[in-house]
Amino acid sequence: MLKSVELSRHYGTVRAADNVSFEIEPGEIVGLLGHNGAGKTTVMKLLTGFIEPSSGEAWVNGVRVQDDPVAAQAQIGYLPESQPFYGEMSVADYLMFAATMRGIPYEERASSIKKVVVDTDLSERFLDTIGTLSRGFQQRVSVAQAILHQPPVLILDEPTNGLDPTQTIQMRELIQRLAETSTVILSTHIMQEVDAICDRVLIMRDGELVVDERLDELHRAARISVRSNSSREQLSNLTGMRVDKGSQAGEFLVHVGDSGNADTLINEIVPKLVAANVAVYGISPERHDLESLFAQVNEGTNAA
Repeated sequence: MLKSVELSRHYGTVRAADNVSFEIEPGEIVGLLGHNGAGKTTVMKLLTGFIEPSSGEAWVNGVRVQDDPVAAQAQIGYLPESQPFYGEMSVADYLMFAATMRGIPYEERASSIKKVVVDTDLSERFLDTIGTLSRGFQQRVSVAQAILHQPPVLILDEPTNGLDPTQTIQMRELIQRLAETSTVILSTHIMQEVDAICDRVLIMRDGELVVDERLDELHRAARISVRSNSSREQLSNLTGMRVDKGSQAGEFLVHVGDSGNADTLINEIVPKLVAANVAVYGISPERHDLESLFAQVNEGTNAA
């Protein structure tokens, strides 16, 4: 479990993070989105104990990070924004060094390293010097060190940065496998990344957490578009729902409501319209998407 309780970090008058609160349960993959400078990396550094908060608390599996950062960090696999390795070392030497630093018992180091090398597809580059590797392979080495000790919490800052499309798919599959036994939060600027693998999305703006929503709820249709020769008043009376005019002539938007289901509602609406002799030219759910939500947040409009 990963928990942020009103975490704040101020640099003079600059609020890099301001009263950020959320909780992530085991098995969840949560995407952290935001424009450059929104505070994503600051929040991740606060969660790992890399920097001290101005106020608030961070918790990792019941350990308050400010009270015992070493115990908390032992349970975290952290992929920072800048790659944490020594370019002059070979992949093999670096992972052995990382295993030692993580306190993995000597007799378990070889098997632990073998597992992450297979998971990150580094076998062919195992003896290569890290500095000679491509950006994509260097990113794999960074991920390998983060998961070497099989941590229950993973904090990943741009995990697919520098990977080609095939490597990106492999990384997504790896993160999904890791989430079977770990709590995962990942920061990214790629919305498709969040859509592809995340259960929830957190969106930050100017240091504040402005959206915390499950993706299945986000994608649930909130309105139904009806194109007909009816009127807004008639549709509202027939459906019992709030109806607004759409952007096109003859289009109306029927609001589903918090507990409604668009597909079920469509099946209920159509017979009523037919019985009332309303000509229907088209009817379809109007679904939210992450891209439009992100745009609303950055414009400062109400994203609800």
